[in-house]
Amino acid sequence: MRTAIITGAGSGIGRAIAVRLAADGYNVVVNDFRAEAADQVAREIGAKAISVQGDVLSEADVARIASACERAFGRCTHLVNNAGHVHQARFTDLEPADFDRMFAVHVRGTYLCTRAVLPGMLAAGEGVITNIASQLGQIGGVDLAHYSAAKAAIIGMTKALSREVSAQGVRVNAVAPGPINTPLVMALSDGWRKAKAAGLPLGRFGEPEEVAATVAFLCSPAASLFVGQTLGPNSGDVML
Repeated sequence: MRTAIITGAGSGIGRAIAVRLAADGYNVVVNDFRAEAADQVAREIGAKAISVQGDVLSEADVARIASACERAFGRCTHLVNNAGHVHQARFTDLEPADFDRMFAVHVRGTYLCTRAVLPGMLAAGEGVITNIASQLGQIGGVDLAHYSAAKAAIIGMTKALSREVSAQGVRVNAVAPGPINTPLVMALSDGWRKAKAAGLPLGRFGEPEEVAATVAFLCSPAASLFVGQTLGPNSGDVML
């Protein structure tokens, strides 16, 4: 049975991923640091889901998420590191605390969650890890230097880990969405969003379900040849 842990799944892209994977037949563990948000998504999905409140910054919380998965559904076969945080500021206005929190949520959180489930995947000789990065980790973004740097670090971690574990049956890939209509993006300034939309070849922001479709593909056997890759549902913002 396929069982996926999705972090930051209480809203936006994470919620869409949880709903899509459940529709595809997975058991899903809906994690969010907001208990009510996680509970609501799990209720929406039904019997194939449980909710687990927890902050990916905390080793204890991450261990609890993994243990809850084991108790409810057995071994985690698929991990989606989606939990994220956004903060907008000019580089010269960035405080060290802003920079540190950005890396803590994105990079440390991805590391801790992967560390919690990877031994079980390696022991079983199979598993899939999908890290949610951003196209800004590839091209950078004005007023988002710390966010761009953290997402670039996730892409680098994806490549490095993939080289370590692919031969042992664990596939690791990343998804680098462009601007998506989510609460995180809506928290950015109107001016930033208007300027960004105007420069997209597709002419619009994406929807969470469109990113979820990419994740669903990478989680599936159809993506068996994809290792260490970064796929970009990004409205044409990055073309590789």
